[in-house]
Amino acid sequence: MPRGETPRASRAAIESAATRDTAATGSAFAQRVEREAHRRGFDRATRQAILGDGAPWIWNLAGEAFPAARQIVDRFHVKEHLSGVAKVLYGAPSDLGDAWATARHAELDAGHLPTIVAALVAQHRARRDPAKRQAVRKCLGYLWANRRRMRYPAFRAQGLCTSTAVVEAGCKVAIGTRLKRAGMHWSVRGANAIIALRCCKLSGRFEDFWERRAQQCAAA
Repeated sequence: MPRGETPRASRAAIESAATRDTAATGSAFAQRVEREAHRRGFDRATRQAILGDGAPWIWNLAGEAFPAARQIVDRFHVKEHLSGVAKVLYGAPSDLGDAWATARHAELDAGHLPTIVAALVAQHRARRDPAKRQAVRKCLGYLWANRRRMRYPAFRAQGLCTSTAVVEAGCKVAIGTRLKRAGMHWSVRGANAIIALRCCKLSGRFEDFWERRAQQCAAA
């Protein structure tokens, strides 16, 4: 695969989730999320929370489908953004950069978002390199857009999870290990089909799938 190219399986997931803002109905992915949430009783839960990595389309979908849910940005994705800024500012590897990022991570865990912003603003004022200033501005924009989703001490006090690590690990087991084997190439349709089957198998609904399939064939 050429360097920098997105794996076809990953593109399948992205294309399945994407939809135009003016579309009359949600994407196939959005509709699937709503069905699964209803099946699992999410809409009847007394407390609802949705975790994401900060991508706007995730929050757009969450706001439309689950307006009462608390939105939380995955804490480690935020830390990755801060570490990325440190690498741009100080280079890699760099003890100064590592120390700067570690301090910001601790402030994030403690809920000191204004302190992080102040540190970034100070870096922006001190730097003259356009690329470094741009990296800082981008990070500031990310923090501002998601500031209400980063109240980690309050979330933890409420017993809410602040990391998507468990979900991502599940995705690797359910999807990555099936689609990303040596020599595999997938179309969007093919990837969606095989993953639908694998998810049915892993969730204990494989027989239900074939029963519905048989009913659909009989009705046709």
